[in-house]
Amino acid sequence: MTKQSNNNLTISDKIIKLQNSISTKQQLILVRQIVLEELDGQQALLDLLINRRIINKLDLSYLDSIIFEALYNSNIEKVKQGLSNYLPDGLINVKSFLSMDYQPLQNLLINHKYQEADKLTHLYLCKLVGLDKKNQRNWLYFTDISLLTSEDLYIIDKLWSTYSRNKFGFSKQREIWLANNCNWEKLWIDIGWRSKGMLLRYPNEFTWNINAPHGHLPLFNQLRGVQVLSALFNHIIWS
Repeated sequence: MTKQSNNNLTISDKIIKLQNSISTKQQLILVRQIVLEELDGQQALLDLLINRRIINKLDLSYLDSIIFEALYNSNIEKVKQGLSNYLPDGLINVKSFLSMDYQPLQNLLINHKYQEADKLTHLYLCKLVGLDKKNQRNWLYFTDISLLTSEDLYIIDKLWSTYSRNKFGFSKQREIWLANNCNWEKLWIDIGWRSKGMLLRYPNEFTWNINAPHGHLPLFNQLRGVQVLSALFNHIIWS
């Protein structure tokens, strides 16, 4: 169906089409079109999100993330208030994770503050393996990775994936690594960590927005070698 014919559909028709679409590109287009219907359209999206997340408790998906993003950035106060009432902390319940308070990370990622989120992610990882302010080392060894629980890695990865339209996160980086037959040099190029034969310099040469390449974030220091990432990509969580 063409974009023009999509525009001729009613809001209800677009909502139905949105739910039946398996194309993430088409879902994004439809959500943007429904948002342009102002209050009626955005209220319909909010109702759909509430139905999926709260009433039916469906598995979190790309569709949920783009609807949430669109409503969170709405200029209609009634819509923003409704979203806040039903999903005050975001799409993911992080309160059940007792090892760390992940709400600050969720807040940063909701607002696409990716550079700050990247720093906080690194801080979380260091704390999770027992490194604190008294420790002179503020980076991970490959031997530290086994100390990270699957639960913690899962929630950090899920937060990054959810609030980046499935572009970022450890699982996305691993997916690209496997697609390149575990070739590290190809990975650096594909995720945008190397350009013109040179590793990018932190922080100014990295891209801190949604337009970054798939797998671009969160960062790991490639100058220390590949052992840490290799250990992460071979963590038991992916088994």
